[in-house]
Amino acid sequence: VQLVESGGSVVQAGGSLRLSCATSGFNLADYAVGWFRQAPGNEREGFSCISARDGQTVYADSVKGRFTVSSDTAQNVVYLQMNNLKSEDTAIYHCAVERRPRCFGPAYNGRVYLPMDLFMSSGPGTQVTVSS
Repeated sequence: VQLVESGGSVVQAGGSLRLSCATSGFNLADYAVGWFRQAPGNEREGFSCISARDGQTVYADSVKGRFTVSSDTAQNVVYLQMNNLKSEDTAIYHCAVERRPRCFGPAYNGRVYLPMDLFMSSGPGTQVTVSS
């Protein structure tokens, strides 16, 4: 099971980026894939999840309305479209496949529940830097 993120870059505030999470070793249609990010000095934040089986998506309040997660099961890729980026979005972004077909949802108290002990695997991450 492997996941590899790509698409991170330096972008100005208000700009957009699309991240990709290339997956292999499992059937994307059978498992939920989540996104989490971590900035230096900050705790890990799970902010989105998608279940390709039924199209279920979950978003944290911090990204709702700005980020959109989607999947292409034919290409085994999960995408994260990020619009109206803010300086507080600066972080390393990771995708992870969960040991369950659906995401925990809806978001609770504005947060997405992505427990690491349920990850089959996660990617090394891609750096997103938003300059103000």
